[in-house]
Amino acid sequence: MDTRFLESFVTVVEFGSIAEAARRLNLTAAAVAQRIRTLERELGSRLVSRSGRTVKPTQAGAVILGHARSFLRQVRDLRSIASEDAPSGVLRLGAISTAISGLLPDVLTSITANYPKVVVYIMPGTSAHLYQEVLGGDLDAAIIARPPFAIPKSCDWKVLREELLIVLAPAATRVRDPHALLATEPFIRYDRNNWGGRLVDGYLRQAGITPRERFELDGLEAIAVLVDRGLGVSLVPDWAPPWPEGLSLAKLPVPDRSFTRRVGLVWTRGSVRAPLVHAFLKAATAVLTPKGEVAAKSRRRR
Repeated sequence: MDTRFLESFVTVVEFGSIAEAARRLNLTAAAVAQRIRTLERELGSRLVSRSGRTVKPTQAGAVILGHARSFLRQVRDLRSIASEDAPSGVLRLGAISTAISGLLPDVLTSITANYPKVVVYIMPGTSAHLYQEVLGGDLDAAIIARPPFAIPKSCDWKVLREELLIVLAPAATRVRDPHALLATEPFIRYDRNNWGGRLVDGYLRQAGITPRERFELDGLEAIAVLVDRGLGVSLVPDWAPPWPEGLSLAKLPVPDRSFTRRVGLVWTRGSVRAPLVHAFLKAATAVLTPKGEVAAKSRRRR
């Protein structure tokens, strides 16, 4: 059995779409569909069913899904163990949306140049979901917001970026007091189901501000667009650029700078794919550490 066929099956089920699976596997949709059909013939059971553009596992597909994931993890482990020189293999990396656009491009450029045998598979998602994927072994590491609870000793954590909370308002707003804006203007809330949204909620509670809520969204870029359209103000982390183009916004830091969203890398200790994680972390640290901080560390070592 070709492991690539199993990988195609798992990817189709995870994303619920042959087209999306094809995009992520760098194949045509016809090639992915052919792999699924071949796998079904080998196993003697239908594994997926289509409803419009959505693909779901059949009962037989759901039964083998967990085994297929486990088998693919073992194959990746064997490849990592067999690599005797430079890090080699597939790194399954989760990342929140602002990290995908703001942090990853430069890091991936460095990875490609310095670790050509490392292939990075990126899964988008929320911090809470990606954290559980790391704990469950489906991801090797993830760039997420730091959890609002203690990270278990089975995992490691490295901060990559610290983001202060800022009030977003239309640029033409005359009021420049962030608390006054939060207390008087319509409020566009960062979803409290997100860990960053909980941080925002904690700040509002500590500051004693009860905002006039208008919307609650889980997308930071969408929030910025709504603020630009004059629909309200918001309290968000100052996430890594690029931001949406063409917006005219005022970014006002809040007085209490202890409320910071820390975005970092979480991974499981002792994984056989730890060399891949460490290679990624080395590249990320080199790319994302401010030059002044690197120079200061160099002087301290002298």
